[in-house]
Amino acid sequence: MSNGSGKKRVVIGMSGGVDSSVSAWLLKEQGYDVVGLFMKNWEDDDDSEYCSTRQDWIDAASVADVVGVDIEAVNFASEYKDRVFADFLREYQAGRTPNPDVLCNAEIKFKAFLDHAMTLGADLIATGHYARVRHHGGKSELLKAVDHTKDQSYFLHRLNQAQLSKTLFPLGEIPKTEVRKIAEKLKLPNAAKKDSTGICFIGERPFREFLNRYLSYKPGPMMTPEGKVVGEHVGLSFYTLGQRKGIGVGGMKEYKNPDGSSDAWYVAKKDIVNNVLYIVQGHDHPWLLSPALRADQASWVAGEAPEARALSAKTRYRQADVACEIAPEGASDFALKFMEAQWAVTPGQSAVLYDGDVCLGGGIIA
Repeated sequence: MSNGSGKKRVVIGMSGGVDSSVSAWLLKEQGYDVVGLFMKNWEDDDDSEYCSTRQDWIDAASVADVVGVDIEAVNFASEYKDRVFADFLREYQAGRTPNPDVLCNAEIKFKAFLDHAMTLGADLIATGHYARVRHHGGKSELLKAVDHTKDQSYFLHRLNQAQLSKTLFPLGEIPKTEVRKIAEKLKLPNAAKKDSTGICFIGERPFREFLNRYLSYKPGPMMTPEGKVVGEHVGLSFYTLGQRKGIGVGGMKEYKNPDGSSDAWYVAKKDIVNNVLYIVQGHDHPWLLSPALRADQASWVAGEAPEARALSAKTRYRQADVACEIAPEGASDFALKFMEAQWAVTPGQSAVLYDGDVCLGGGIIA
């Protein structure tokens, strides 16, 4: 549907941040009929100092005013709670470390949001993510952003053909530095706003305190690989593999080097059944290195698994792609074998596959 002028209508998710603000302006420049949509996904403790929803809405509305687009707010808090947050808690309770952004994109930003946008007569939707979509041969491909330092395809790897065919990523070709410059040139009210980090519903608040409210947990022994108890953990949910800070051990005499220095301790393994946290000394301890992994809940952008071949993968967001071979195992499972062992491969995180710049999809590390 168009608005009488033959322009295509794009509904863009506007978060109050610089990226989505500049995206809205770019789309307008490209001749689209642009409507902004602000998503409210969390309301449990909205008045707290850590939740910036109110300020974000003010920012989004004032940007919409400057850019000259209509904006409305939509509340997806109940969908978010059912689809994203419930899963997040289940995973943590099981001792895994989930990535809620991956699920939020698949279930809220490109599902609930897409459905809502269609009721507003949208032809397409857009977001301020750093990624690209390429259409050819009747298929849509998800590609890394040109600015590899900002690329967010890792978080978008669960998007499917129906979602990608209707999605625009205006920032896909642009370096982040340029986005800031555009914001300053347009005198956007949020031009200097710092990028949000962390999980939307936690914001900047202390993570342990937040989880305490929702999870039951019990302390237990902290052990070395030799089975020696060296301390007590506060609950397995609060630790992630490869974690170094905040473990609460150190300076134990018998673990010092001859020169009196001591190697750092790392979380290496969780034994859920016996409630034991295993810690090891030294960054390159064999328990921290994985030559292979298994993943489930696979989701493939093309709608089917890539055939067994050499590809590259990321097992965490801030990581260079590493060479691997994939062996699909049935509809939703696959195995990856790495050319060189990977550090702190963490159950619950996403293993995402690439063929060069093309993001093929991925699964949850089992």
